[in-house]
Amino acid sequence: MKLRSKDLLGIGDLTTEEISLILDTAVDMKKIVTSGMKKSNYLQGRTVMTLFYENSTRTRVSFELASKYLGAQAVNVAVASSSVAKGETLVDTGRTLDVMGTDMIVIRHSSSGAPHHLAKNVKASVINAGDGMHEHPTQALLDLFTMREAFGTAKGLEVAIIGDILHSRVARSNILCLTKMGAAVRVYGPTTLMAPGISLMGATVCGSVEEAVAGADVIMALRVQMERQKKALFPSAAEYARFFGLNPGNASGAKPGAIWMHPGPMNRGVEIPTVMADGPQSVIDTQVTNGVAVRMAILYLLTGREEH
Repeated sequence: MKLRSKDLLGIGDLTTEEISLILDTAVDMKKIVTSGMKKSNYLQGRTVMTLFYENSTRTRVSFELASKYLGAQAVNVAVASSSVAKGETLVDTGRTLDVMGTDMIVIRHSSSGAPHHLAKNVKASVINAGDGMHEHPTQALLDLFTMREAFGTAKGLEVAIIGDILHSRVARSNILCLTKMGAAVRVYGPTTLMAPGISLMGATVCGSVEEAVAGADVIMALRVQMERQKKALFPSAAEYARFFGLNPGNASGAKPGAIWMHPGPMNRGVEIPTVMADGPQSVIDTQVTNGVAVRMAILYLLTGREEH
């Protein structure tokens, strides 16, 4: 019951057996999350640092709660008020945290590859909580866990991912994770927001929302990432919603019992309307809960690997 590496940097580094181990472990962790007494001592005496160079609510807070639920000490490094603002490099910041006795560093960074660079320079385990437009492996794992809860397995599932594919590290990690576990992935978005070569990762690029969602078990909407756009890539939010956003009409071709997903935060009425986001087929809130359980499993399997 352990992962091969001291770090979790990307889906490509994980075997199918390791992915299954994380998900199986998360089943037990979710029992802690949903219990009346959210406390265990599996990681008592351990320290987890969250080092976020980009804004986050769900990912950062879920890692901090996951640490506390397992009995570890969770410390958030506020980058804006740290020595980073004085010009300290990523490696020097990481080494400083390392020699303080940190066991885990959870990092989000705007530069692709930053967690990999950090991991080579510290003894602590490093978890990639999102690096640039590259990957967001823990989001893909919690999404897979949510699908497995709904359908029992990922194998054979038809998954449609709709929206800003170009800037989405969530899309990349999900494509890698889902195809590795036997699901088929179709993607659709504006031509200006479609990543070149995305089909080489195993996804099928579609020409319309209707084509992408036809017969789908899962429809995942992606946030339009305005902060990563150097120029306007579509006319307006209203135009995006009209031509590229999900709605009950263009999603009607999905299988009966299909589920709606979104990694958050949502732009309601742009990528997905409230009637779908809050409807009976939505598992968006479940994704958030499952994020804590999956991240608990990862901390347990990495930080507690020597004992367990």
